[in-house]
Amino acid sequence: MALNKTLRPGLIQVRVLNMEESLNFYVNVLGLNEVGRTSDGRVMLKGYDEFDHHSVVLREADEAGFEYVAFKVDSPETLVNFKTATEAFGYPVDEVPANSDQPGFGKRYGFKLCTGHRIELYAEVELADQRPMVLNPDPWVEMPRGMRAQRFDHVLLYGPNIAEAERYFTEVLGMYAPEICNTPDGKRFATWLTSGNKAHDVALVEYDKPGKMHHFAFLLQDWNEIGNAADVMAKNGVKRDVGPTRHAITRGQTIYMWEPSGNRIETYCGGYTAYPDNPVRVWDVDEIGKGLFYYEGELIPSFLQIVT
Repeated sequence: MALNKTLRPGLIQVRVLNMEESLNFYVNVLGLNEVGRTSDGRVMLKGYDEFDHHSVVLREADEAGFEYVAFKVDSPETLVNFKTATEAFGYPVDEVPANSDQPGFGKRYGFKLCTGHRIELYAEVELADQRPMVLNPDPWVEMPRGMRAQRFDHVLLYGPNIAEAERYFTEVLGMYAPEICNTPDGKRFATWLTSGNKAHDVALVEYDKPGKMHHFAFLLQDWNEIGNAADVMAKNGVKRDVGPTRHAITRGQTIYMWEPSGNRIETYCGGYTAYPDNPVRVWDVDEIGKGLFYYEGELIPSFLQIVT
């Protein structure tokens, strides 16, 4: 549930190396629905529980990784206000016309965050043809496939100067940080930010190289669905990274995997209910292993080191 004018992360575009292999993973293994294809060959996807036209876009390229994430705001008026506030914060803003590179989406404003990531904002998007029922609704229109991913949930980004990025998300977009991690000298090492009651919509980790992505995540219904995701992974030969396990940070239950191009994917459920008036949960960086992997109680070094 959004608590302010920023509603949610609603769109992410990533690069993949082989579209055919990638689509098999995202559609048949993860369980997203293909919405359509753009004239330049990109593929639009969505989870079965999402109303909006699409939420994930794959673009075939020579290198895997993150291209941008877009956040939906509550009105065209808010969109204009956020554009003005973003420019006042110090980030030049460009405009992407409606129904141009993202069919079904209204006008978007984009800018580069200090971490090197492109962030976009939008207010209007068409409803998907295949979307959840609203009259006497069944749980789904068609039986979900594979891991039964409900929706795009959050993204974890790596880059420099995340303290400034955190300040942008809180001061301009009105988000707040339920949980943070600091170095011994008090500098920010990681932050988890949300616009509502979710533990996080976007997370940031301090990193010397700009524009990197650690993972993007999809919501599953419960711990049983995490187990199903592990079964589906094993059946389809998907390479596991970590889990099934539990985070102490966010308190979510999780399994991480590698999609065919090498982008890290998380399937996630649970997590605590966040409120902006709650005290911030603070982690020391030398306790980050327990924070990330509560059952194991120690850090898996590759988990923090491998990004795209």
